[in-house]
Amino acid sequence: MGILLIERLEFEKYHGLGNDYVLINDLEMNIPEEKKSKLAIKLCEFHFSIGADGLIFVCKSDKADIKMRIFNNDGMEAEMCGNGIRCFSKYVYENNIVRKEEIKIETLKGIMVARNIITEEKVISVQIDMGPPILNYEEIPVISESLSNKCINEPIAILDKIFNFSAVSMGNPHAVIFIKTQLNDDELNMYGATIESHERFPNKVNVEFVKVISNEEAIVRVFERGVGITNSCGTGACASVVAGSLLGIFKKNAPITIHNDGGDLRITYSKTVLMEGPVNKVFTGVLEKMEI
Repeated sequence: MGILLIERLEFEKYHGLGNDYVLINDLEMNIPEEKKSKLAIKLCEFHFSIGADGLIFVCKSDKADIKMRIFNNDGMEAEMCGNGIRCFSKYVYENNIVRKEEIKIETLKGIMVARNIITEEKVISVQIDMGPPILNYEEIPVISESLSNKCINEPIAILDKIFNFSAVSMGNPHAVIFIKTQLNDDELNMYGATIESHERFPNKVNVEFVKVISNEEAIVRVFERGVGITNSCGTGACASVVAGSLLGIFKKNAPITIHNDGGDLRITYSKTVLMEGPVNKVFTGVLEKMEI
């Protein structure tokens, strides 16, 4: 495959509620396909490089206004990311790549619609129509013990505990677990990592632990597939509201406030799932020379 020398790699770093991403305009850089995963691992490494939860490429689309490709910091390409797509929408608007308030974005999940909330020419928050959730266990995928085609509130034995989880896909798979007492970091790492790679999840899974405050509010902590503990997960917040609505925990057709470690998202689930939250540009940079 050989070594690729990249010179003057321009990038920008963004975060959505502390879920941070490096963004590269691949319309200009044209990084070879076989190098994208390795570049994600290298750029996202904390302490030795830029450091981030993932790397996002801005690509040409024949189906929508623009295409987003996102790689977790372990090099695995993800289908979708709620915080990542908000960062992407701000990036393409403010860099005059797609100068629209409503942007159609191609992802591995399909075409998503982002609505930019703009103040003084800056995108301060983004609402994403995430589309309907996927609940069929074969499509998620998850190995279900239910006689129906859904995996809702099923028990799973993990180390010294038995949790009840609901499986939801928002373009990527989630196991949502409602708990009475929120986990600390050590517990979240221990149980989250075990569930992530459990045999019931053929493509691994993102794990959400949800503590309910009311029928309109909850705290969500996330162990993200391929990343670990993250400050926020947009698709995880959406999956949590979907699961809670199906279980009768959350008010239907109403905005639910989800408190993440990095801040708040507002999620509304009716026929589709709407997610709205802030997004911030952190800095712009140039890597003078890099071998991958």
